[in-house]
Amino acid sequence: MIKPFRLDARRGGNGIYRGIAHSFLLVVLFAGNVLAESPVPASQTMKFEDFELELPTGLNREDFYLPPDNPINKDKVALGRSLFFDPRLSSDNTVSCASCHSPQAAFSDKRQVSLGVGLQAGDRNAPTIINRAFSRGQFWDGRTNSLEEQSKAPLINPREMAMPSHELLVKKLGDIRGYKSWFKRVFARDVNIDDLAKAIAAFERTVVSGNAKYDVFKAGNQQALNQAEKRGLALFEGKARCSQCHSGPNFTDEKYHNIGVGWDATLVDLGRYKVTHNEQDIGAFKTPTLREIAGTAPYMHNGAFATLEETVAFYNMGGIANPFLDVEMRRPKLTLEQMLEYYEKRNDPGKPSPDTELTKLELTKGEQADLVAFLKTLSGQGWQHITPPDSFPE
Repeated sequence: MIKPFRLDARRGGNGIYRGIAHSFLLVVLFAGNVLAESPVPASQTMKFEDFELELPTGLNREDFYLPPDNPINKDKVALGRSLFFDPRLSSDNTVSCASCHSPQAAFSDKRQVSLGVGLQAGDRNAPTIINRAFSRGQFWDGRTNSLEEQSKAPLINPREMAMPSHELLVKKLGDIRGYKSWFKRVFARDVNIDDLAKAIAAFERTVVSGNAKYDVFKAGNQQALNQAEKRGLALFEGKARCSQCHSGPNFTDEKYHNIGVGWDATLVDLGRYKVTHNEQDIGAFKTPTLREIAGTAPYMHNGAFATLEETVAFYNMGGIANPFLDVEMRRPKLTLEQMLEYYEKRNDPGKPSPDTELTKLELTKGEQADLVAFLKTLSGQGWQHITPPDSFPE
C-alpha cells in the first residue's frame, strides 16, 4: 500500500530535493491511480489459537495489527464483547462503549457528538470502530497508539463513562463474581485495568468490514457497479482527488489533515496539535476510513455534515480557508516544483504564500451525485453478526 508522507523538502547542493520519502513522490505523481493499481486480496481466514477471524475480500491480513502481548483467543474476545456492551463500566450504570459505538450505526453514533453519563455532550463525533485493527493511532487526534490504550480513556472521562478512577472500576468489576472468574480464566489473575483493556481491544479487532460492491468490482466482476458508481470511482481516483488521503484497502492514509472543518466557528478545535505541539498539525484530524461510510453519519470530527451530499459539497468548495490548510487541499494549482519551493521558503516572510485562495474541485451536480453513489458501494460485510450479549455476568 502506498502511504502519503508529510513533506519536508530541502534542496541539496546539486539541486536535488532531499528529505522527501519515495512513497510521497509516488503519491504526488500517481495519486489518481492508488486504488486502480492496488491488488484486491481475496477473503482470508486468520487463525488465533482457538479463534478464527474471517477477513472479507478487500482487506490485507498483513496490515492487521496485533500487539505481541495481547494474543487473540475465543474466551478473551467473548469477555471483551461483554465488557464492550456492559453499562456497568460507567459510574451510574447507564453508558457502555456501545452507547457511542452502536452496531445499529455501524459501530459509530448517529449524534453530532455523543452523550455520556448525565447526558453530558462530548467535544467530538464518535468514529466507527470498524477496521480499527488496521491502525495504530486512535482517536481523531491520534493521542493513543493502540486500541488497548484507547479503550482506557473513555472509562474515566467525566463526559463519557465518568468512573472516578481506573482503580475504582477494577474494584467494581472485581466484586462481580462472574467477571472475577472470567478474568481468572482468561488471564490467570484478578481483574486489572490492563487486562480489561486487552479484552476490549481483542473484541474490537474482530469488528471488520470488506467484501463491499467495490471489492467485488475490483476483484473482476465488472457488473458489480452500475454506470453512476463507476463514474463516481473514476472521480474518486481522479478529478475529486479523494484517493490522495483515502488510500489503500481501508481507504485512509492514517495521517492527519487540516481541511478547514470548524474554522468558521467561534472556538477552533486544534486537533492533532494538542498531541504534538507542531505547527503543521494545527486543526489536523485523522483521515477516517470510508468503509461503511453510508451508515456512519454525521461526518467530520465535529459531526458538521449530516449527509454524504453535504460532505461532498464541502470538498467541492475547497474546504474552509485558514493558515494551516493541508497541502493536499491546495496542490492541484501547483506543480511539484512549486510545492517544493513553497515548503522550502514557507518561513521566509519575503515570499508570498501560494495558497491564498481555496482550490475548488469544480464538480458538477451530476458528478457530485456519482461520487456519493460510489461512496455507498463501500458498505460491506463482516460485522453485522455482532450483537450485544443476552446477559452479563452476575
